[in-house]
Amino acid sequence: MNTKLIGAYGEQLAARYLRGEKYKILAANYRAGTGEIDIIAEKRKVICFVEVKTRKEGGMFDPAEAVDFNKQNNLKSAASAYISRYKIKNETRFDIIEVFLSAENPYNVIKINHIPNAF
Repeated sequence: MNTKLIGAYGEQLAARYLRGEKYKILAANYRAGTGEIDIIAEKRKVICFVEVKTRKEGGMFDPAEAVDFNKQNNLKSAASAYISRYKIKNETRFDIIEVFLSAENPYNVIKINHIPNAF
């Protein structure tokens, strides 16, 4: 499975996880300017802009470490566009969901780690 497919699979798993946690999915792969938000979800009137990072187990770094300063700024820019476009007045936050897959079988999910208010 190539990295693009792994990423798309991780986003599907993250959306399923969020639904299981009673989040309502508002949008997926929302693009604005230089940024893309993987998932926009809502729970208890809080709008969550979610970045999903999927990796095979055994990597040197946690997936969340890939959300560097530049990536955060791109996400914030896309979120601002979404807020403006849809006239959002709700509280907002930025979350990261890490999806860990088996190195031997990438369809085998090892763990999903949700990091609310990641940045």
